[in-house]
Amino acid sequence: MPPHEGLTHLEQYKVEGSNVEFIGSNIDHSVKYNSAATEPAWQQDGGVGKTEGIKIWRIEQFQVIAWPPNRYGSFHEGDSYIVLRTFKASPDARELSYDLFFWLGKDTTMDEAGTAAYKTVELDEFLHGAAIQHREVQGSESRSFLTLFPRLTILRGGAATGFNHVETSETSLLRLLQITSDGGRGIIVREVDPTWESLNEKDVFILDEGEKLTSWQGKSCSPMEKMQAATAISEIVNERQGKAEVEVLAQTDSRSSIVVKALGGTAESKVSSVSSAPKHPSHSQEDRRPKRLFRLSDSSGSLKFDPVKNGEKVMQSDFKSEDVFVYDSGYQIYVWQGNGASQQEKAKWLKVAESYLRSLDGAWTTPVATVKEGREGLAFKSVIDV
Repeated sequence: MPPHEGLTHLEQYKVEGSNVEFIGSNIDHSVKYNSAATEPAWQQDGGVGKTEGIKIWRIEQFQVIAWPPNRYGSFHEGDSYIVLRTFKASPDARELSYDLFFWLGKDTTMDEAGTAAYKTVELDEFLHGAAIQHREVQGSESRSFLTLFPRLTILRGGAATGFNHVETSETSLLRLLQITSDGGRGIIVREVDPTWESLNEKDVFILDEGEKLTSWQGKSCSPMEKMQAATAISEIVNERQGKAEVEVLAQTDSRSSIVVKALGGTAESKVSSVSSAPKHPSHSQEDRRPKRLFRLSDSSGSLKFDPVKNGEKVMQSDFKSEDVFVYDSGYQIYVWQGNGASQQEKAKWLKVAESYLRSLDGAWTTPVATVKEGREGLAFKSVIDV
């Protein structure tokens, strides 16, 4: 069966209430049409995962397509991506370690999300099962994901909607980018509606008109936001081979009204004093869910998902080699796979984690990571009680 048969590519992925449960379905057979060993994307540069660094791929028509390195950190909300980080856990480590993410934009299609999830599993197999796998959903990215990039840029459109990268010749372009500092978690750049109502006093905005780029600095914006806006503008100018005029305006400058007018406002238009940028889920103790630990086991002959701890301290000794455990740290889900766990237990990790998240109010986009016994990584160890 060819990878596209029987599938409707443009069905939008419903982030709320979806479970990416495709095992045994048409999409399961489709994305496994080529084995990990024959997937061209994994053969780049003599085989991915052999040297330290980051590689990114976008899912396009069921294919894994390399994302241009000069666009690393930029993602489209209509797409799904795979991100591989290859690194040494310590300077003297003999073996390489891997963080393997699949990122789902809020408007990605069901087929793209499913393909990204299964191709992530396939890439882990190509890496001999050594990767820590992460599910990331737009707007709720984990700290592990955000720290991969100097800033995270979220743009509109996507492969399925016929998005084309902005070219220098597009002189009629009108695009507005919002730069905001997200509570110490990093800088987020978002494409927003090109209207004056999108402006606010707290953030920096870049008005992109093709041949001119204007940085509009809200009067209460941070120095970090100003710096990142300047860097973003510099990169855009470089992409356009220097063919763009640049102007920097503070909100208090008299000329700043030209930005408001270009976005449909007037001299009397009053911008908001409050940032409109969506905030990542809080990691404060007040907003944190109670810690919970569950065991996934088929030792009884049927697969069971049973609670182990609820609101109590979770210790390393609570995790047993013969099973899979789902650990809710309060703001991230970890699926811990014991070395002696059955293949059925390991295969159900995403289904079970997402089923658990659906049972909680407003928790669907919580980051999910699967870790393996003996290769847990620092992020997991930091949320285990000593």
